[in-house]
Amino acid sequence: MPRLIILFPLLLLYVGLNAQDSTTTVPKKVYVTASIGQQEPPAIDGLLNDPVWDLVEWAGDFIEFQPDENTAPSQQTKFKIVYDNKNLYIGVRCYDSEPDKIVKRLSRRDGFEGDFVEFNIDSYHDKRTAFSFTATVAGVKGDEFVSNNGTNWDESWNPIWYTKSNVDEEGWTVEFKIPLSQLKFGSAANQVWGLQATRRIFRDEERSVWQRKPVDQPGWVSEFGELHGLKNIEPQKQLEIQPYTVTSGETYEAEENNPFRDGNESDFTVGLDAKIGITNDLTMDLTVNPDFGQVEADPSAIALDGFQIFFREQRPFFVENKNIFDFRLSESEAGNTFGFDNLFYSRRIGRSPQGSVSAGDNEFVDQPDNTPIVGAAKFSGKTKDGWAIGVLESVTAKRYAAIRNENGEERREMVEPLTNYFVGRLQKDFNDRNSYIGGIFTATNRDNLTQALDFLHKSAFTGGLDFKHQWNNRDWYVEGNLIFSNVKGSAEAIQNTQESITHLFQRVGADHVAVDENRTSLTGTGGNIQIGKVGNGHWKFESGGTWRSPELELNDLGFQRLSDDIRHYTWVGYQTLKPDNTFRRVGINYNHWTAWDFGGNHNYLQFNTNSWQNWKNNWFTNLGINYALVDYDNFALRGGPRLRQSPWLSFWNSINTDNRKKLRFSAFQNGRRAVDNSFSFYSIEAGFTYQPVNALRISAFPSLTLNQNKLQFIDNFDDINGSVRYLNGEIDQRTLSMSFRLNYTINPNLTVQYWGQPFISRGRYSNFKHINTPSAKVFEDRFISYNQNHLSFSEDTFSVDDDLDGDVDFTFDDPDFSFVQFRSNLVVRWEYIPGSEIFLVWSQDVSQSGDPTAGLLPSLGDNIFGQKPQNIFLLKATYRFVL
Repeated sequence: MPRLIILFPLLLLYVGLNAQDSTTTVPKKVYVTASIGQQEPPAIDGLLNDPVWDLVEWAGDFIEFQPDENTAPSQQTKFKIVYDNKNLYIGVRCYDSEPDKIVKRLSRRDGFEGDFVEFNIDSYHDKRTAFSFTATVAGVKGDEFVSNNGTNWDESWNPIWYTKSNVDEEGWTVEFKIPLSQLKFGSAANQVWGLQATRRIFRDEERSVWQRKPVDQPGWVSEFGELHGLKNIEPQKQLEIQPYTVTSGETYEAEENNPFRDGNESDFTVGLDAKIGITNDLTMDLTVNPDFGQVEADPSAIALDGFQIFFREQRPFFVENKNIFDFRLSESEAGNTFGFDNLFYSRRIGRSPQGSVSAGDNEFVDQPDNTPIVGAAKFSGKTKDGWAIGVLESVTAKRYAAIRNENGEERREMVEPLTNYFVGRLQKDFNDRNSYIGGIFTATNRDNLTQALDFLHKSAFTGGLDFKHQWNNRDWYVEGNLIFSNVKGSAEAIQNTQESITHLFQRVGADHVAVDENRTSLTGTGGNIQIGKVGNGHWKFESGGTWRSPELELNDLGFQRLSDDIRHYTWVGYQTLKPDNTFRRVGINYNHWTAWDFGGNHNYLQFNTNSWQNWKNNWFTNLGINYALVDYDNFALRGGPRLRQSPWLSFWNSINTDNRKKLRFSAFQNGRRAVDNSFSFYSIEAGFTYQPVNALRISAFPSLTLNQNKLQFIDNFDDINGSVRYLNGEIDQRTLSMSFRLNYTINPNLTVQYWGQPFISRGRYSNFKHINTPSAKVFEDRFISYNQNHLSFSEDTFSVDDDLDGDVDFTFDDPDFSFVQFRSNLVVRWEYIPGSEIFLVWSQDVSQSGDPTAGLLPSLGDNIFGQKPQNIFLLKATYRFVL
């Protein structure tokens, strides 16, 4: 740690001595295309020998973008563009003086491996969004929808288009055929589109661009050149229908006498996805009985703080165009503002049933794992005049658990009601696309809640307004949002919300909140406001504030970890603009955060400094240091008083070797320790990626986490000798896992992918205590320890004689745990014609409770090897009709 502290001032001195002047305004390039008229369109064979290419001039004079911006590239590139009334055609010549060094790495779609060229087309010419088409020299396609002026790149967008490349003695060539139906544009007789072309020379990790883009110029799409000459092209309405069929089988360990768990299950389902162009700008996506069986399983995780874990969305219907529906509450450059909180978290749709049933003696329960989506529709797009529109409507089915006794008598109980989910999003650009204002509204409505499901909200509504204004050539910005929520339900449901870990209105000493058992609704607010500078020079900054009122509740259709928080943040960053003999790029940052609750309590104050380095040999490293001077936790005692956490120091750093090499390594570590040693945390993940041949890639990344905390919450016990006992213990938790991946690309349309992860987390508790003075400055003054006279242990239960009078005052179960899991996915994907696919999927899952007294590796082996896993086999076939 002292070495890291010394390194930061030296690095700051280094970047200060190597400061360069910022760049100036760059003139826009223009390329003029032409219609092919009655001529034959080019054959997409990568040879560039069709007469039609003679209709237009070459565009060239590419300029280096990375690593040394505004210099001549090592190899030049040129391209031509022509069109007809159905397609746009692009031909590219990539010169290379050493064609035998061109790298032809294979991957599945959107792999972006090896040498490639990429064309970004802003057909709206809104200077904020674009369609990206990438072709590698190996013939792999990549396509992304670019939004928020280059901040978001959505790889889930998979249009139908065609490409072919060819290597020759001058380098390599490639041709593109892009149907106009896959682009969105207006109806003007003479079109002007934004255009950018990028080439990657893999062996040098060099990027060159057609339209120069200075490093310190903010944005991406706004800096494109222009494509002229598009005349009398008609917007194409998209109409695609994709039916599918899935055959599935499941095997698992049979349970004796359980009629619902006999060891085998099978199913056959059909469904339909459709994409309908309402206008050229706006598209309707429909799905009926969607299947997500080919989606990779979530990684294993355990949270001891009681808060929900955020998992990224992987289901294709919800991932595509997700940028339009995204409404993050407090995203910031500084971080540490709960930036995952979002008004729309699509994983709420089709979640596991929230209700449960208790089986009686000699009864068996068939509890469903998920809630089927009956149907969903998504209407989204962006108009030529700057309106971004998104509407999503989804219905999930009623879900029942079946209960059967030993006599064969069966009954059903509802565990998830029929539910309707709605999201509406609207945003408008103005001020020459330098500003926007938008809004969002979400609604969740549940039908006919039974008494057993009365803990759910009957309805939940959220809404928000957001805006951004940029000026001085987009160097400066101010942006923000304002949100509200309203939930309604029974008195039980609203009381559950008030007492949930997100709110904890019952917590002791919080006079500004209190549980009202008679309330049937709850309304809250939140928001974020920030100002920053991101362009024109070495220095950047952002400062702002965010808040969540105690009553804010987003978790019916959104994601929210906590409420009752007012937070200020500031980030200042410095970056180099030119490479030197040591670094390609270097950045150094400063951050601070401070937070209060709505009762005026100052809960948090933290400082950070960090730096990242891109070395000349293309290695990447970073390191950072945090110091928290003030840290109080309103939620640690689950309804008890705010608990003082001791001041702490933390660090992180990582190292990544050159990602162009066939064998590459990376490691990431972070640690935290209280200044009084009341807690410590350390985590390291290190591994390798090996690509012995262009078609095969193997990676393995083991990780180890050590967590020791002398105040780990266990439970609360009321009315123990006239007061509440907030029981805590000292935990020694160790978590070991390894993520293993194998990707084999037979050709760009046929791939085999495997992912597997063994996981074990073991926690051992000792030194039990209860909190009596939670805000004491000295750690030992915050609690009273139980010794051997207070505790006795029998049959996995601790008995506590709190006042040493010989009588047991309360008991609690042994909190030690060991959770072992192994998950894997094997997916064979064949795109047999463009847009139509066959998936063969094999998933495995082994989940066990291990022995907390055993070692990590022996327990991992004992509970995975030799166990019968849950096996799921899927065969899914789709066919994409383009009408």
